[in-house]
Amino acid sequence: MFVFLAASLYIARQLLGWKRTLRLFGITWGTAFICEFSSTRIGIPFGDYFYTGSTEGQELYISNIPFIDSLSFSFLLFASYCVALVFVLPQAKMPEPGGWHFDATLRTSWPAVGLTVVLFTFSDVIIDPLALRGDRWFLGQIYGYSSGAIYFGIPLANFAGWAVVGLVSCWIYRWLERGSYKAEIIPQKVVRRELFLGIGLYYGVLAFNLILTFWIGEVFMGMVGCFIFIPLTAALLATLWQRARPCGVG
Repeated sequence: MFVFLAASLYIARQLLGWKRTLRLFGITWGTAFICEFSSTRIGIPFGDYFYTGSTEGQELYISNIPFIDSLSFSFLLFASYCVALVFVLPQAKMPEPGGWHFDATLRTSWPAVGLTVVLFTFSDVIIDPLALRGDRWFLGQIYGYSSGAIYFGIPLANFAGWAVVGLVSCWIYRWLERGSYKAEIIPQKVVRRELFLGIGLYYGVLAFNLILTFWIGEVFMGMVGCFIFIPLTAALLATLWQRARPCGVG
């Protein structure tokens, strides 16, 4: 968790600068905490679930919510944002082949927001079923649902909750970027390495969770997770391949 967080902060700082990074991560953490606080009391928006408190005294809790749990939404949303930008941003002109023009309007456009939310929600399709089985690996049984559900014990409301966190966080960030902080200088005009690192972070999180899923013997669950991401991965590779081709070829 801390490795992924540190990596995301480094990449975000290169891509967005510290001010934008802190805003995006802070907004996402705050939104996630409010939603978790609400869900553990009235079941909205993630569904009716609870934290066991098994790690109290070992990590920081705010009320009944582990701090690092809400914070993890931040780096997952940022990683999803990086992947989304690959599809949304235009190709950079020469002499920057293979890069993306970090357009101030497109990077906060509704297509960028919508795709980020979809990718963010999809990541939980792999993450949450594994986390729910934390007693079978080193995470521990930190939470549970009041009743079972059809997707490996996860209610569909949980994924709706992730979409809510992603949409609200991106909307607030977009509103600030197009309003109060519109005049702030964007650190980079052309991005390439930063987005590749962001893609690596996104797939690194997925790979970590899939490896553990197979390791604990949940082969079918792991295969379902892999299958779900085949179309996205194919589209991403096709986009990167097109970007890598010299301008004017084919």
